[in-house]
Amino acid sequence: MTRIGYAAGAFDLFHIGHLNLLRHAKQHCDYLVAGVVSDEMLREVKGSEPVIPTAEREEIVRHVDFVDEVYVERVPDKLEVWREVGFTHFFKGDDWRGTEQGLQLERRFARVGVEVVYFPYTAHTSSTALRRALELLETPAARLEPAPVAVLQG
Repeated sequence: MTRIGYAAGAFDLFHIGHLNLLRHAKQHCDYLVAGVVSDEMLREVKGSEPVIPTAEREEIVRHVDFVDEVYVERVPDKLEVWREVGFTHFFKGDDWRGTEQGLQLERRFARVGVEVVYFPYTAHTSSTALRRALELLETPAARLEPAPVAVLQG
């Protein structure tokens, strides 16, 4: 039986954690589909604005050597994605292991025969941390200076 893996993410500000997830995923399947969450889904589900637009993130991920196919996610329901893609294994960072979201995902996928496989989460690098660093770089110097101290005269 062919093991079809699915690893989804925003893949915004692509970094080593993303690469590690995709590399590990490919080592555990015959065919790897990388799910790139669309701009609209990021806004709806995470409430965040992507730095890199969907089409560009899709192109970046498509050119990772161990990715066989890219699927752009436009719906939040992973079972609906499964119906369209037909994967047998769903890969996720281990920051989801044991969480209510992760347990719910495992239960839902178990009903349709999909195995959820966790990989080590690269904690020292994240898109959130990169986004914060970019925001600091974009902050005008005047906003970084300390506020003037009021002098009380008596």
